[in-house]
Amino acid sequence: MNILLVLLGPTGVGKTEWSLNVAEKLNSPILSADSRQIYKGMSICTAAPTQAQMQRVPHYFVEILSPEDYYSASIYEQEALGMLRKLFKDHRVIVMTGGSMMYIDAVCNGIDDIPTIDSSLRKDIQELYKKEGLDPIRQQLKILDPQFYSEVDLKNPKRVIHALEVCLMAGKPYSSLRTNSKKERPFDIVKVGFNMDREQLYDRINRRVDNMVEEGLIEEARSFYPIRHLNSLNTVGYKELFEYFDGRCTLDFAIDKIKQHSRNYARKQITWFKKDKDINWINLSNSEDMVVERILNLLPQ
Repeated sequence: MNILLVLLGPTGVGKTEWSLNVAEKLNSPILSADSRQIYKGMSICTAAPTQAQMQRVPHYFVEILSPEDYYSASIYEQEALGMLRKLFKDHRVIVMTGGSMMYIDAVCNGIDDIPTIDSSLRKDIQELYKKEGLDPIRQQLKILDPQFYSEVDLKNPKRVIHALEVCLMAGKPYSSLRTNSKKERPFDIVKVGFNMDREQLYDRINRRVDNMVEEGLIEEARSFYPIRHLNSLNTVGYKELFEYFDGRCTLDFAIDKIKQHSRNYARKQITWFKKDKDINWINLSNSEDMVVERILNLLPQ
C-alpha cells in the first residue's frame, strides 16, 4: 500500500526544513498544503520554499497561480489526489507538508461535494464585496442560511462569500450540503505534527517576521497594494502593511501586529490539529535528535 506522510504544525515551527530532510531520506517529492504558497510572487510573506530548497527536493503546488485566480480546498482536493495518483507510480511514500488545515483535511478526509460556482455569479459577488464590503453579503447569508450564519466567522470574507455563493448556486442552504463524512483513500495516511513550547515558538515567529522585513516583505506587499481587495491577499503580513500604506498606522505598529496575528494564527492551528487523534506529535523543544528516524519508524513496512 502506498503511504501519504503528512508533516504538519503551526506557522514558524520549522516544517519546511524537516520536510526536506525526511523527503530526501525517502527520495520523495513534496506536496505543499499551504493555501497561500500556491500563489506567485508571495514568497516572502508565505515563507515559501526557496529555489535552493526546491532544487534539493521537487515541490508541487508552490507558486503556480496568479493572486487573481480563484482556488479552494475542494479544487485542491481534486488536484492533489490527481497528482498523488501519478507520483505513487514511482514512489511508495509521498510527503505532504503545510499548515493550511482545510487543505490537509481535504486530502486526508475529503470534503463535501459542493456545486461548481458559475464564474459570472462569483464575479457579481466579488464586485459587491469590492464596492460595499462584507456587510451586505453577510445579510444575504443570514437570510439564506441562518444556521451557517450563526456558526461562521463573520469577519472571514472567504468563508462568508463562499457560503453565499453555494447558497445561490445550489438553491439551498450551504449548511444542508455539509455532511462531514470521511472519504476512503486508496493509500495509507501517516500524520506527524511538529510542535514546541509556546514561548520558544512565539520567539521563532517574532524573529521570522523580522527576517521577512529584512528580506523585502514591505516591498513585496507594496507591489500588491493596487489589488489588495483580492481574497488571496487577505493574508497576515500583507493586510497589516496595507493599513500602513493607507496611513492608518506606523510601520512599527504594523510589524508588531504581524507578529501578534502570526502568533494568534499559530494558536488557532494548534487548537485545530489537536482535535485530530491520528496525529503523532513530536515536540521539537525537547530534542531534535533522531527526529527523521522517529518519523520513518512510524511508516508501515
